[in-house]
Amino acid sequence: MSQTSTCLNCNNQVSGNFCNNCGQKTDIHRITFKHFIAHDVLHGLFHVEKGMLFTAKESLTRPGKAALDYIEGKRIRYYNVFYFILLLIGLNLFLSNYYDKLSEIYIGQTFAEESNVTGKKFEHFFTDYAKILIFSFVPLFAVNSFLLFRKRRLNFSEHFIIAGITFLGILLIITADSIVSLLDFTKYFDSVSGYFSFFTSFAVLFFPIFSYYQTFKDYYKKMYFSMRMLVFTLLIIFELVVFMLLIYGYVSDWNFGPLSYRA
Repeated sequence: MSQTSTCLNCNNQVSGNFCNNCGQKTDIHRITFKHFIAHDVLHGLFHVEKGMLFTAKESLTRPGKAALDYIEGKRIRYYNVFYFILLLIGLNLFLSNYYDKLSEIYIGQTFAEESNVTGKKFEHFFTDYAKILIFSFVPLFAVNSFLLFRKRRLNFSEHFIIAGITFLGILLIITADSIVSLLDFTKYFDSVSGYFSFFTSFAVLFFPIFSYYQTFKDYYKKMYFSMRMLVFTLLIIFELVVFMLLIYGYVSDWNFGPLSYRA
């Protein structure tokens, strides 16, 4: 181990254990197999996992307060929220495909029999752009909260952080439901999935209220907050309907008449 007064990463003159310009450590290890496994691999994995677990816990139990902590600068313990969202979207898509394959094996149910042309285009569009479509919830949340919750004087980027942590909490609940749904193919625990899905529906519906209440409860009385959350929810529904109509119009060449079938 050696310690240098010049940062080997950016050539900045340093004193202490870290470079004050780029943050690299000043104690430099010779790369050996033992050090590579013990430090670079295991140490790195531990810290990523620790950051993800902490971020997941905060997003589920105190999303509004976690968002405000992050906005105020308490960020070092958090894993990147938007990377985390993309990872969970990928995991949910994998679990959904895996569930469909198990359905075909155990139930004999197939999903490729439908002959409706527009329906297939619609399905393929969602398959091809699933990550983008699901992630688009975050800016919708951010725009609506930016318009409705102005008293706290947060900018749009800060509302984006609140929306990201809120949506991360929702995705964690949905991911848990996707995992539990695999119990449908077990002999003794298949009923658990139905109960959990029922709970998930209510949890997803009320989670944004829980998150935004934590964020803005000191700025609005309960009645005024409730009115804003009602408008927030109605806006989300309206935006989703418009969004779906635009997608349907695109895949159907803007033909909103009766669905066409192959001859």
